[in-house]
Amino acid sequence: MATTTSAPEKRGVMSSSIGLKWLMAVTGIVFLLYVLLHMYGNLKVLAGQEAFDTYAHHLREIGEPMLPYGGLLWIVRIVLIASIIGHVYAAFTLWSRSSSARPQGYAVKKSISSSLASRTMRWGGITLLLFVIFHLIHFTLVKPNFNSEADAAAVKESPYVMVSASFSLIWVVLIYTLAMIALGMHIYHGAWSASQTLGLTSTPRARTVAKTTAQVLAALIVVGFLIPPFYLYFSSL
Repeated sequence: MATTTSAPEKRGVMSSSIGLKWLMAVTGIVFLLYVLLHMYGNLKVLAGQEAFDTYAHHLREIGEPMLPYGGLLWIVRIVLIASIIGHVYAAFTLWSRSSSARPQGYAVKKSISSSLASRTMRWGGITLLLFVIFHLIHFTLVKPNFNSEADAAAVKESPYVMVSASFSLIWVVLIYTLAMIALGMHIYHGAWSASQTLGLTSTPRARTVAKTTAQVLAALIVVGFLIPPFYLYFSSL
């Protein structure tokens, strides 16, 4: 009795698992570079109101007169939006394929042996996506004044006053603390996975260097982002 078997579905490079992992790695690098620059800018809070407000204003002037006021920021935003769409698409596509193809017994074994960062990567990513939305509403889009005791006009006029007024509230500081812990775990596992995807873990020494680099980056970013909120909170007491 003749039988027929269907040929496996062919996928393009960008829709293959390898292509999706490369997409995640490249967009992850884009985010990492942005996060490091953003962290550096946030640390200017330590230099005082004039330095931070000057920095915030200067960001909108970069590229003038070839670019309009705030033009470079919009270019960065467009790149970040495109990157986040690609990153989320790749992540959920790989997650869906992995869940549908993996036997239940293997999935349980894999879950037990995986690291905490790996197990929380998926939900940590969703948490970070929700935090990014909150962060944009907080400091970019709506800019609500959570601190009723702060002068509304001063908050609207000065980025430093807006940030310091927000971080004088412990619940805002706690939200950012939890988000930065999630970010650190995401960066650690993401940097390690990207190193594997990019072929940077071919030897035991290379794997050690890649894992150490991922750990240092994650710790640096968490600490660097948490210094301004806690500095401003304790300064307001």
